[in-house]
Amino acid sequence: MEQNAAEAKKATRGLQSSETPNYQPQQSFPFPTEVISLPSKGLVYPETNPLSKGEITIKLMTAKEEDILTSTNLIRKGIQLDKLLESIVVEPGVDINDLLIGDKNAILVTSRILAFGPDYNVTINDPEEKEAVETIVDLSKIKIKEIDEELLNRNNEYQFTLPVSKLPIKFKLITHGDELSINKDIEASQKTFKTGNEITARYRRIITEVEGNRDFGYISNFVSNRLLAGDSKALRKYIASMTPDLDLTFEYTSPFTGEAEALRIPFGVDFFYPAD
Repeated sequence: MEQNAAEAKKATRGLQSSETPNYQPQQSFPFPTEVISLPSKGLVYPETNPLSKGEITIKLMTAKEEDILTSTNLIRKGIQLDKLLESIVVEPGVDINDLLIGDKNAILVTSRILAFGPDYNVTINDPEEKEAVETIVDLSKIKIKEIDEELLNRNNEYQFTLPVSKLPIKFKLITHGDELSINKDIEASQKTFKTGNEITARYRRIITEVEGNRDFGYISNFVSNRLLAGDSKALRKYIASMTPDLDLTFEYTSPFTGEAEALRIPFGVDFFYPAD
């Protein structure tokens, strides 16, 4: 057991902070904790936000968190990971809704490694043969994605000129709170119109200004009726290129062809339920 714990801590070394937090005095907790580094390095948060120091204290998963992950009620509602996040983030003064999605990913991946180790057994479809293949992903090899940090600012608002229409807009990088709102918008659309609206729902929360206009109704109308497909694709690509996150890919070697390629790690329901 002690050896497994040591291996897990070693596996998360890349995300663990090597410095003592200086934003608030070091605190003791009645449970084991770890201080981990955030992919954003805190550069997107106001200096008054405790996340601005670029690291966060999390609680190691206990039986309490296992209760959360196995709660049929939470699973039915699809909010077990949200409740898990609320439980393991113990940094004083942190509102988890403020967390950038990439920072949230780092917390969940690190928590999983610390709890169960770095080996993640998954089944994927071979890209060439389309056959199901069982493989093991080494989560300890996940690195923080490289981006141009000079593009980030503490207001988390950025300018972009749409290349086709030439219209100037401003946007924000999505947070956990935004993601919750987007999911509610999508659910409401599916109930009312019996169709999905994931792209437009996301843009309504991401885009903060169009041609100098910050009115939500104006932005919503623009997204639905005036945002050209070419502009939409270019905006998504630009946002992805500058968003702090983990590089959530792994090297897969096909047992059929012997060729290696980078594939996205499939995060299924068994991510927090490793096989015994």
